[in-house]
Amino acid sequence: MSKRDYYDILGVERGASEAELKKAYRRLAMKHHPDRNPDDKASEDKFKEANEAYEVLSDANKRAAFDQYGHAGLDPSMGGGGGGGGGGGGGANFSDIFGDVFSDFFGGARGGQRGGAQRGSDLRYTLELDLEEAVRGTSVTIRVPTLVHCNTCEGSGAKKGTSPVTCTTCGGIGQVRMQQGFFSVQQTCPRCHGNGKMIADPCTSCHGQGRVEEHKTLSVKVPAGVDTGDRIRLSGEGEAGAMGGPAGDLYVVVNVREHAIFQRDGKHLHCEVPISFTDAALGGELEVPTLDGRVKLRIPEGTQTGKLFRLRGKGVAPVRGGGAGDLMCRVAIETPVSLDRRQRELLEEFRKSLQGNTAHSPKASGWFEGVKRFFGDV
Repeated sequence: MSKRDYYDILGVERGASEAELKKAYRRLAMKHHPDRNPDDKASEDKFKEANEAYEVLSDANKRAAFDQYGHAGLDPSMGGGGGGGGGGGGGANFSDIFGDVFSDFFGGARGGQRGGAQRGSDLRYTLELDLEEAVRGTSVTIRVPTLVHCNTCEGSGAKKGTSPVTCTTCGGIGQVRMQQGFFSVQQTCPRCHGNGKMIADPCTSCHGQGRVEEHKTLSVKVPAGVDTGDRIRLSGEGEAGAMGGPAGDLYVVVNVREHAIFQRDGKHLHCEVPISFTDAALGGELEVPTLDGRVKLRIPEGTQTGKLFRLRGKGVAPVRGGGAGDLMCRVAIETPVSLDRRQRELLEEFRKSLQGNTAHSPKASGWFEGVKRFFGDV
């Protein structure tokens, strides 16, 4: 079977830069690394294939030969630069690039984590709240799926009456040496995951994991003033650690539902207040809602649509302290509909009384003058 094109293997264009080659190789190496895919022959082959492709394309001479003659240009008998995947020459700095990949696998610590006990994972729970609950604070009960220590084996993973034994793969060291083509690296043992111990006779309750799935019911106190995106940390309420390790944390993430009346903007609230055009023209007094109850809002005569009225201190007191924000009431003037005969007659009389008098429409006169100038009528 003919060999695949090295550029196709890495998934890059033929003119790819050195940085693009390195990035593509790292992605494939991480995806198909044998430590992440134990006993997976297909992934192992792809890992070796990526090594070979990068070893050739990262060397300027080999890449030039491959670009001109393909795989034949790398055949030593043809005077090429040597087959990919061999141990000789080459400008590929695999110690650097594999170090990057290795660091991604094990969090930057060569050889992985030893010592048995490992901290459990943190969990995230999204808590849906009404605006009133978020503003005033509340206490809620949540039910969270998580991993807890197995009571049968007390978290050891071994059947009751037995204990973990020395790992037969690494001999208790927790690390193994892997040979990949022309380089060799020491990595965490894939069988015992760096613990040096393995479960010969697993617990029947947790099947050797030391942890079992369970739903945990928790009470969460939500402080007043929280907003969407705020997090409440419950220490030690995450997943139980492996091999008896400490539990992680639970992060309760707040999401405030949309409100029928108010929109929140930080510590301020906004709402739209519909008023009749007669109230807008003559002025009046309206009852408007706030989170603390109804308040009176005075509307001056001649109020226009979009006018903002600020009710100070009627917003939200932020969770991190500080004074309460304001409530912004935006006026929206409604046009009357479903008029009866007499109402239409009155409006017709009113319209006739306004004809020719622009003093009653301060914006209209300026707007029409602008239209005339736009069309060159003046």
